Amino acid sequence: MAITNYLFAKQRSLHRLQGRIWLSVSLSAALSGTALPGTAQTLDSGFEDSIPGLNAAIPEVLTTTRLRQPKTRVPGSTTVIAGDLIRDLGIRSLYEVFRLVPGMVVNFVGSHQPVVTYHGTVHYEQRRMQVLVDGRTAHRATLSDMDWETMPVPLELIERIEVARGPNSAAYGINAFLGTINIITRDPADSANLETTVTSGSRGYLRTFASTGNADSSYDWRLSFERRKFDGFDYQVDDDERFPFNDGHDINSFIYDSRLTFTPGTNLELQGGVVDGTKYQDKDKSGELNPLDHPDIDVRDYYLQSKLNHSFSSEHFIHLQASVENFDRRQEYAISFPDSTVECLRNNTPLYEYTYTAGGRERRCFISQGGPDAFAVVDADSEDTRIELEAQDTLIVSDSLKLVSGAGFRKDIFRSETYFNGRGNNYQSRLFGNLEYSPWQWVTFNAGGNWERTSTTGDSYFSPRAAANFVVNNNHALRFVFSQAVRTPDGFEQSPDWGYTLRNVRPAIYSDLDGRRVTIEDAAQETGILTLGNDLEEETITSHEISYFGQFPLDQALFSLEVRGFRDELRDMISGVIQLKEWTLENNVAVDQKGFEVEASLDFPGTLLRASYGYLDQETWYTGAPILESDGTVNENEQRYMTELLERMSVRHSGSLAIIQDLPAGFKWSGAFYWADEFNTRFERFDTRLVKQIFQPRYTAEIALSMQHYLNREPELSSDNNIEDHNQFFVEAGIRF
Repeated sequence: MAITNYLFAKQRSLHRLQGRIWLSVSLSAALSGTALPGTAQTLDSGFEDSIPGLNAAIPEVLTTTRLRQPKTRVPGSTTVIAGDLIRDLGIRSLYEVFRLVPGMVVNFVGSHQPVVTYHGTVHYEQRRMQVLVDGRTAHRATLSDMDWETMPVPLELIERIEVARGPNSAAYGINAFLGTINIITRDPADSANLETTVTSGSRGYLRTFASTGNADSSYDWRLSFERRKFDGFDYQVDDDERFPFNDGHDINSFIYDSRLTFTPGTNLELQGGVVDGTKYQDKDKSGELNPLDHPDIDVRDYYLQSKLNHSFSSEHFIHLQASVENFDRRQEYAISFPDSTVECLRNNTPLYEYTYTAGGRERRCFISQGGPDAFAVVDADSEDTRIELEAQDTLIVSDSLKLVSGAGFRKDIFRSETYFNGRGNNYQSRLFGNLEYSPWQWVTFNAGGNWERTSTTGDSYFSPRAAANFVVNNNHALRFVFSQAVRTPDGFEQSPDWGYTLRNVRPAIYSDLDGRRVTIEDAAQETGILTLGNDLEEETITSHEISYFGQFPLDQALFSLEVRGFRDELRDMISGVIQLKEWTLENNVAVDQKGFEVEASLDFPGTLLRASYGYLDQETWYTGAPILESDGTVNENEQRYMTELLERMSVRHSGSLAIIQDLPAGFKWSGAFYWADEFNTRFERFDTRLVKQIFQPRYTAEIALSMQHYLNREPELSSDNNIEDHNQFFVEAGIRF
């Protein structure tokens, strides 16, 4: 044991030394390139960095109103992250990109489940932001969560990501409660050749990407493959002991993108994808009813999407989009329980209810009475299908008057014996529009709204937005924005029927339990606090924004600055616990939040500096019915706990600093620092990447070495999110013909 400990200590010392050497080499390379700007080469990235119509002097965005608008006339702050920036910074996973967005935080809950949120207010799943991929809604249909680990969006195919910060239901409806993420992928015509990338690194990280395609005057297409494998966190802690953590994933995706051009003004975009693989779940953190084995999830998803684009003229064009997505998850595992549990199930006694004895508090349904243990098989299978139709019309009446309008319909179909005890569906229909009016060059007014009806509540809702932009010299704008939005409960929040059916029960003396469904009522710790059957209402937000955007052309650089100040009032927020043994969801929390956010960049030839910062002052309080103790007194701790559930992902200070520097001889260096406070501890990480680019007449190649250095040695949100070596190394190689 002494020898083993000695070798372990030497290995950790070696890793720390490697980290210090790599940091020194990286920073030296950066300083060398910065000190010699005249010798640094400005290298082509190998990827197209523009979208037709989005290459004006003032950056333009599509997402905020569905209209193409320069940032000086957009009714709200919108972050634009170019695909080249993502790749140059060596970002490894899609969810990590959003550390670059002011006010957004990324962390992990459960068994390595990544969560991305804007201003916190999140459960285990992200329920309050709309996420789009080329205009297609990306969150799961009935649980409304974002499964970032399985999204079929290779980083190599991202053209740009636009993030509308602030309520955006006026453009996209109920899910755009806090904002909208729109991921725009590269045009298939830009991928007419063979391209492949392989990356390997710490904690079993392996990512392989390949794509090929062709482009001609009438038909452009691309076929892509990606495999992502990752072991997740290194270990979990229980009673100060370390145990392995089964929390990684192994995901494969196949993606097809194409465009058929019929006439110069008419084309049809066709997209499809298949995802399969495994999300590893740890038996101590996932699965209900005492799993014997790790309850891993088999992923079998697919999507199909078509979009018809037709231009009547350069001032009038329409889009007709239809998509179907299917999320199929299979999770079957074995469980065991003592003979007392069998008797509790036979007598309909709540399984997790405590009983009090002279020896203290214990669960009577989990105490062996001398009989044999029971074994069974359960599953948490689910299958969701979303069918979505949308029509959008854009009319440019004049340079000063523009109108976008449209209608949409969505049907969510769910099939799960576990979560819904069968099959069901929800409907949403909507009408939307936005009018941009610039009576004078120095001012622009935007007025928009979305009317929506959903079957989850049986009601209709209207989300408005109004804004005035005052423009100075075409390079600077001061915005005043007012918006309101709602979020209705999803199908699982509103109408759950959660239970596990026992199958293959053994030994034979317990065979009468075969087919028995263990529900929330069977498992509840305290049946008196369950909120099952209570109708949830919509959440509401009223938001006020004052923001500034400006560009400052310098002699040999361009400085861009965007500052957002906000004040939001969130009411009737849905909070509570979603567990088999405790279901306490209610509209019981109010939130007031205010703060400011800054985003800035300084772009020299061969050098890019970028910074973001977000400050959030958030106040929450309990507004639901009083939670009472057994003696009738108010349980202040439990009421405070309901508010804290919405605060878990809220941080007061967060931000990022990044630099990308071209170096001589085809080298390029990047460094980025990310931080967020007020988790259990601060999140602080420095990333660095050194790449050698090779340009030849027939191909372009890259070889890169990256490192992630975690400055804080303690896990931020969960005590189980532990990394053994705080220097994580990755090597990658890619070639494009």
